[in-house]
Amino acid sequence: MVAAQAGAEVRAMLRNGEQLLLTMIIPVLLLVGFSKAPIVDLGPGERVDFVAPGVLALAVMSTAFTGQAIATGFERRYGVLKRLGATPLTRPGLLLAKTLAVIAVEVVQTAVICGVALGLGWRPQGSAAAVLALVLAGTAAFSGLGLLMAGTLRAEATLAAANLVYLVLLGVGGVVFPLDKLPAAARPVLELLPITALTDGVRDVLRDGAALPLAPLAILLVWAAASLALAARTFRWE
Repeated sequence: MVAAQAGAEVRAMLRNGEQLLLTMIIPVLLLVGFSKAPIVDLGPGERVDFVAPGVLALAVMSTAFTGQAIATGFERRYGVLKRLGATPLTRPGLLLAKTLAVIAVEVVQTAVICGVALGLGWRPQGSAAAVLALVLAGTAAFSGLGLLMAGTLRAEATLAAANLVYLVLLGVGGVVFPLDKLPAAARPVLELLPITALTDGVRDVLRDGAALPLAPLAILLVWAAASLALAARTFRWE
């Protein structure tokens, strides 16, 4: 049942034009724009080496959090989740199916973004296994946050809140703007955000060739455990 629901979720995401804009087109435009245009000083080295890991992290957030929260919120409004609630599919089973669907879409995102980045001159370093561990932890964290929001707020509130959070985290999460450009007093708090942890961890591996960064991974795992537990307890079918 979980596999069947995950397949249906993947097909729905790939057929939705707004989802494709959020998950594919915007990340690619940011990648090309910030890699080629000197909009902000990104420090020494090739611009694409800084931007590409951040855009990969943004892609995870856009799919696992923003896109999933909005889609799930409107599924609640239109009664789709209520009908699913009458099937043998359990609440944790639905959450698991949605998370698996997000991972499947992220595979496509990663292929597209990495292909564009390589064409721009990106030369990634480090271990693919370390990046995979960070991405899976980040996916779980953002998925839990998205489902927590969609399962408790009205659809219209979810739409507004998810887009607002996306824009705020894009600006302050180190995705395309270095954290050292932001006020020093805010950095300790910003470093605890899931998008910052994922961005910094992926960038440490792919740009600097570091081993698996344990501090960002721990932050992501804490967010994942807390958000998924709360989502499973509070998620409403209608």
